[in-house]
Amino acid sequence: MNECSLTQELLGKKCHPCEGGVPPLPAAQVERLLAATPGWKLTADGKAIRREWKMQDFSAAMDFFNQVAALAETEDHHPDLHLTGYRHAAIEMTTHSIGGLSENDFILAAKINAVPVRLKGG
Repeated sequence: MNECSLTQELLGKKCHPCEGGVPPLPAAQVERLLAATPGWKLTADGKAIRREWKMQDFSAAMDFFNQVAALAETEDHHPDLHLTGYRHAAIEMTTHSIGGLSENDFILAAKINAVPVRLKGG
């Protein structure tokens, strides 16, 4: 399956509740799913994915985070949101109940990538 069709597959899925008891995704699957979620990178410990944006301004950052929050509620999978310097936004995702990455993290990452964002120009 190519990256584009895998991205479309992720966009069509819904996050499923994870109560633990399953292992985190293996490294090969994480790499495959990362390729389908442009802009996201594996954290140094390999237990989360992260993406960063430089927003147009504070209002743009808050608007983006509000849209992400609504999406996270719909998916019932909640990322860590970080805002520093009034426009530097970052999102980290992991599945806390398993201590690593699950497919849910990549489903939400693909859907976040589809959220409109006003970036700082130039």
